Amino acid sequence: MSSPSKRREMDVMKLMMSEYNVETINDGLDEFNVEFYGPKESLYEGGVWKIRVELPDAYPYKSPSIRFVNKIFHPNVDETSGSVCLDVINQSWSPMFDLSNIFEVFLPQLLLYPNPSDPLNGDAASLMMKDQKQYDQKVKEFCECYAKKENITKATSDEETDDDEDVTDEETRSSDDEIAGRADR
Repeated sequence: MSSPSKRREMDVMKLMMSEYNVETINDGLDEFNVEFYGPKESLYEGGVWKIRVELPDAYPYKSPSIRFVNKIFHPNVDETSGSVCLDVINQSWSPMFDLSNIFEVFLPQLLLYPNPSDPLNGDAASLMMKDQKQYDQKVKEFCECYAKKENITKATSDEETDDDEDVTDEETRSSDDEIAGRADR
């Protein structure tokens, strides 16, 4: 077994043995979901998200791909794809870091200290800079609507039926409406 694959196995096993619920995809160690709870004393406290982790072949020398599966309102998280804008993962990743760092340090820090000057979600960044109280309310609304335990289960079943198709909710709705309309004719 080569060094990167040993390291990959060791890091994933360490994460699985920790307090995190880890669900592998396709019985491999290169793609999995992790249950992540919002940090205490943050707007996200009480929320729970499914985080999709994809490890590249060159891990740990190349950073993992991280995204939120269920929705979150945050300036540095793309609302549609769930992609995360975090320098330590995207630009300054080092083999000294491991998967535990992502869930114990990097993601909690991201949620505690959003950076509206480098946004992936322009609406969240703009609202945060213009009206902090309204931003806080919207974060809490998203947590109530999308960041509950049942949303994680729903996100899993939605993913399994998507078959990796890139179809937006609007496209799905309009095509469903067209089909329903045809049945009425």
